[in-house]
Amino acid sequence: MLRKYRISVLFLCGLFIWSAIIIFRKNGITIPWFNDYFTDLITVPMYGYLIQYGMNKILGFRWQPDLKFIIRSVIYLSLLFEWFCPLVSDHFVGDFFDVLAYSIGGIGYHLLFQYKKVPI
Repeated sequence: MLRKYRISVLFLCGLFIWSAIIIFRKNGITIPWFNDYFTDLITVPMYGYLIQYGMNKILGFRWQPDLKFIIRSVIYLSLLFEWFCPLVSDHFVGDFFDVLAYSIGGIGYHLLFQYKKVPI
């Protein structure tokens, strides 16, 4: 039997905005703050939500990302995209403000979904 999975409206909005930014970039349209930092701001919340959704809705666990998971995610993404990728590719640029955006997004995600207990 096929189970129904309801996906968060916030996640779908983030996915839509992220896709729109990518399409704008490919067509040479740049909106300075959005183009530079908004995708980084929503990366940790989208990443955390997607893992939580997969664990709970698809695999049947009862798991919520805790602060330790959020901090590790911020560190992992920061090291990968702001340190390692710029070393191996000219398409990436290490930027402190990207790390700050990952951190703010992670804190926002933690506060919204942990303390408010917003259902997934």
